[in-house]
Amino acid sequence: MQTTPLIIGSLCVFGLLIGTLTCLRRKRLIDDLPTSKTQGVFIGLTELKGTAEIETPLTSYLGAVRCVEYHWQVEENWSRTVTYTDSKGIHSRSESGWTTVASGGEKPPFYLQDDTGVIRINPEGASITDLNVFSRNCKESDPLYYAKGPRAAVPDSTHKRRFKENALLLHTMLYVIGQAQECKDIVAAEIAKDANAPLYIISIKTEKQISSSYVRWAWLWVILGLLTTLGTVFISNPPEGTGNPLTWQPFTAGALIYFAALAAGWTMTVYNSLITLRNRVNQAWSQVDIQLKRRSDLIPNLASCVEGYSSHEKAAQLLAAELRNQAEVYGETKEVRGYSNAIAAIAESYPALKADQSFLTLQKSLAETEQRIALARSYFNDIVTFYNTRLEIIPDRFVGAMARLFKQNTLKSTDLERAPVQVCLAA
Repeated sequence: MQTTPLIIGSLCVFGLLIGTLTCLRRKRLIDDLPTSKTQGVFIGLTELKGTAEIETPLTSYLGAVRCVEYHWQVEENWSRTVTYTDSKGIHSRSESGWTTVASGGEKPPFYLQDDTGVIRINPEGASITDLNVFSRNCKESDPLYYAKGPRAAVPDSTHKRRFKENALLLHTMLYVIGQAQECKDIVAAEIAKDANAPLYIISIKTEKQISSSYVRWAWLWVILGLLTTLGTVFISNPPEGTGNPLTWQPFTAGALIYFAALAAGWTMTVYNSLITLRNRVNQAWSQVDIQLKRRSDLIPNLASCVEGYSSHEKAAQLLAAELRNQAEVYGETKEVRGYSNAIAAIAESYPALKADQSFLTLQKSLAETEQRIALARSYFNDIVTFYNTRLEIIPDRFVGAMARLFKQNTLKSTDLERAPVQVCLAA
């Protein structure tokens, strides 16, 4: 057995297995995320579908189409003859190619709209699959040549240029998967680049198309890995002498080892995806808990403000006591109440409070907190539902049983509403 080919071949097979598992992991990540409505997005990795909208539409540089993002480039052709000398004398060869002479574009934040509302998308750092809206080759005599390109020419230019532009058209349907975070200027979520997020995709392709592309790549790596395994076995175990037949035992053993490694990697991928889902459930509940704690901290200040106007603050005190206990409700049925109506009733009971700045500030903070709780609850329920589904379907249920993973309960709520984000979008 030849050791060097075996080591090199094994390293190549290992690399192909890593490529296979990477494709499978990304496919499962896309499949594992439930599609959220824009009105229910909160912190965390999120999948969305909707149309591309913007308040002031962009006009692309080359195609002059209305869009929310575009990028373009101009390439110039060159050709030259290269002379070189070797041991056989002087020779020459022709070389040609294209050089980018100009490029540009715009990527401002825009909005994704579905049937529940809008959410802001910051496209910087995203992997964008957009539409080709302009493609044209021309010579120097064409007005476009200098109208949209530079005056200077590259060395050895043939005075031929090609113009290309891609864009996300206004109102086009998009698929987005990325990290949701809270906006700094309003109580709402936005999708933006996060260094710790595994994926950030903005695409005109559908979820099924993107998931299927990862499947095709995975199968390609699997086939290449198997062929590389068999080739490594053949090179490492050549026939002993001319005319001796090949023995199939080494090939069978190599194939079995390869598929065993692939099965182990697949099991690890499924296990890791289920653990990631479970951690995402825990993270989602922690977001609910944080907002409940924030609300309970605000209520004593509200009660003190009411007390300053009347000695009959029983309603506020009862409300405060109930809110302090809210974050400790961890039973078989998790329930969170909304208190916007109760706060409004207190304001009606004490008309003088409506003109008090402290009360108005507290009331605004509590209203914003109610919206945050609604966001957190919606995201929690979405991810719990998908996690529970994964634990019920085959083959995930077997891996989940081995890992001792159990279903989670969704969060019930009453009187919780999220105020819509008001944005004036272009028609």
